[in-house]
Amino acid sequence: MLLAAKLYLHARTFHTGSFLLFLLLFAALGATAQYQVKGTVYDSSRIYRIEAVTVMSTGGRITMTDTLGRYHIDVGEKDSIWFSYLGKPTPKYPILKIADINQFDIALRLKSEVMQEVRIRSRSYKQDSLQNRRDYAKIFNYRKVSVASMTSIGPSGAGIDLDELIRLFQFKKNKSMLKFQARLLEQEREKFVAHRFNKALVRKLTGLDGAELDKFMEAYRPSFEFTTAASEYDFQLYIKKAFEASQQRRSF
Repeated sequence: MLLAAKLYLHARTFHTGSFLLFLLLFAALGATAQYQVKGTVYDSSRIYRIEAVTVMSTGGRITMTDTLGRYHIDVGEKDSIWFSYLGKPTPKYPILKIADINQFDIALRLKSEVMQEVRIRSRSYKQDSLQNRRDYAKIFNYRKVSVASMTSIGPSGAGIDLDELIRLFQFKKNKSMLKFQARLLEQEREKFVAHRFNKALVRKLTGLDGAELDKFMEAYRPSFEFTTAASEYDFQLYIKKAFEASQQRRSF
């Protein structure tokens, strides 16, 4: 309440929209009962689980389904949630109308060509990466509010961008967006390492296969920094040296 009062006094210095700004900021600071919705996302057959489906709430929370199609998201009692896959959103589901928030499973109706692309046709790493950037462009392009972004210049001179100021106080949404952005970036890095450090290449250079190959891939997986900076020659040399080291360890 004290913070809200200070914001109101500050808002009075603006020539327009001060009272509306105060109401918006006060609403953003208000607290409601918190719940957690859990469930699984399937395709229309309810057989296949769908990974990387975005789950969002009107309260600003955002998450994504895991490799088994599962999700959980924190919400307020007045919130609604909706799902988005490949840029196609579902209707919003009010929390108070969900019969069981501990098992809110849904099925997405996907076009047959989309299912074929995801499950049958293999795409290159570059295609997958570009598609991922397009699907989650809003998340990848998200940025923190700064003094520069809050300042706008108009015909009457410099002023405060009210949209950016309001966004500054959307604490839950800002935290969720940044957390989701970090998760997507980490997944992108992991996929890049897996693209270069792949079984076909390691098998060709070492002759390993089966369980031995799996153990080697796990034990000698390179860092993202090295994978990005290394030339093809240096990268293959690393694999060969790592293989020699693994054989020496086995001889002791």
